[in-house]
Amino acid sequence: MHPVHDIDAVLLLSLTVAAKRRPADLAEIITAIALSQDELPNKTRLSDAFTRLSSCGLLVGIDGGYTLTADAQAMMASQRTKDDSAKNIARLKEHLAAYQPKGKHPATWVSQEQLLDAIQAYKTVRNSAGKNLLVSKPKPKPVWIPTKELVQGKQHLPPSKRRKP
Repeated sequence: MHPVHDIDAVLLLSLTVAAKRRPADLAEIITAIALSQDELPNKTRLSDAFTRLSSCGLLVGIDGGYTLTADAQAMMASQRTKDDSAKNIARLKEHLAAYQPKGKHPATWVSQEQLLDAIQAYKTVRNSAGKNLLVSKPKPKPVWIPTKELVQGKQHLPPSKRRKP
């Protein structure tokens, strides 16, 4: 596959996350890209990446969503999970440069308007999401207060609170 762009590797990495159980729609793909990158890529470059990867047989559109083909899944399985994203992108670009497509594949065309709608949907969800209070505050520990009935009957006390004879 020639030429290889950074956005191709980023799109494959994000599809690995977004389309794990079912084909991912564009909003899920944009969310996965935003989680892995500091900024979202240009919609023109992203549209071109969809066309390039689908014409090489690495990406396929199914029921309004997109997923990786078997060749792309094999390529992603060879990635190391402990590496950071920059190393994964560099290694994936090497794999893409060495990849030779087998046969002809139909190109999936994603319009810039579709991508713009998905980016706007992602930004509205990102801006409207409230702060999760359960994660930000530590859970308080319950205070154990022994009662008179529990002190009299030693067997009801937890082992750490029992008096030793």
